[in-house]
Amino acid sequence: MVALAFAMLVVTSEFSIAAVALPAIGAELGAAPSVAAWVLLAYALPMAAISIPAGRWVDRADPALVITMSMVGVAVSSVLAALAPAMWVLLVARLLQGFAAGLTLAGYLPVISANVNPDKRGRALSVVVTIMTVGGMAGASLGGVLAGTFGWRSVFLLKLPLVVVAVWLLLRVTSKRRGGLPRPDGALLREAAVLSGAVASLLLAIDLPAKQPVLAGGFGLAAVALLLLWSRLPQSQQVVDLLRARTFGFTMAGLFLLCFNAGVMTFLLPYFLSDVLGEGPAATGTLMLVFIAALSLMSPVGGWLADRIGPLRVAAAGGAATVATTSLLLTLGPGSGLTTLGWQLALIGAGFGLFNTPIITAILASAPAEGTGTAGGVSATVRMVSQTVAPAVTALCWTVAGGGLAGFRAGVTALVLIQGLGVLALLAARRRR
Repeated sequence: MVALAFAMLVVTSEFSIAAVALPAIGAELGAAPSVAAWVLLAYALPMAAISIPAGRWVDRADPALVITMSMVGVAVSSVLAALAPAMWVLLVARLLQGFAAGLTLAGYLPVISANVNPDKRGRALSVVVTIMTVGGMAGASLGGVLAGTFGWRSVFLLKLPLVVVAVWLLLRVTSKRRGGLPRPDGALLREAAVLSGAVASLLLAIDLPAKQPVLAGGFGLAAVALLLLWSRLPQSQQVVDLLRARTFGFTMAGLFLLCFNAGVMTFLLPYFLSDVLGEGPAATGTLMLVFIAALSLMSPVGGWLADRIGPLRVAAAGGAATVATTSLLLTLGPGSGLTTLGWQLALIGAGFGLFNTPIITAILASAPAEGTGTAGGVSATVRMVSQTVAPAVTALCWTVAGGGLAGFRAGVTALVLIQGLGVLALLAARRRR
């Protein structure tokens, strides 16, 4: 689990670590902020696009070897990013990083399934989640120090020691499985191409509305058309059938809706602090650490409870706690201090920590033994799309309500309602007697 946690930390920390270097990247390579933002998007797009077909491929392969290959790909593309002489080279390197990282997201559940007894998977996953969360927090801080001391290029080399440790541990301690690294067939590549177009169109449609609404609408229609085309492909039927299964389908719906919690931290918190309380980025960073610390402390508890009383039950309880504590934000006003906001965010983090580990355990439990890679790929795509859509939804609510305190409360209300539907989905996912 430590080996897997290091591998997952490598791929998930890329968002926060690269984000701290965006201003320096834009300044040196002559890119406007809107162009520099593609350093993050170029990494996210391929990860979301290939996770599902990669998951089906992992089900025929040795998942430990897949993740090892993924780590090598991340390392090589990181070196290319650090040496990039121009923005287009950096973006190509980030695309390659995203493709390589998507293999880890598709392979981590099969590794757990092959190496951990079912009655201990909640606790095992809590190890992964805790190391990922704490490591990602430390990585972002260290990345800022490195960028300021040695320049932005050093940020992309920060994770190379972790890659070495992850590969060494994975090859030593994971049980081997037949399959090796089979050659992807043409059907798999076609599916990946269609999903890549669909995910790219969806994210562009979300990113463009305020700037170019007509173009955003066109991308939205393209995303729908490509998703319909994908659902008609013969090779997609395994995923479609999996989503139609009551337990797995409702669990995925709960994951998608409750991951809208990201809207609090990525949009509502910084805008509330800036526009209502008149605070700066330092306060935002400190309060984010409070949220992350509470999430990290509660993750092992969620994993232990998932093994004792069932992951879906604990995930639903964690989701309900997240909804209840998020609704506390509606009591905030111009006179609210940072202390009040801090303890409320700590409660939200604890609630989401109680949800986060059990929901992954529930996904693994509801997937067929031969389809854990597919389940991992689907869950990675669902989570990433949710966390991308959530800031756009809260931004829309903020804008429609006129910003300020009214906009903040409109965004919080929307998130409470959406996450409440997620709790209902998890309750519906439980099998009837």
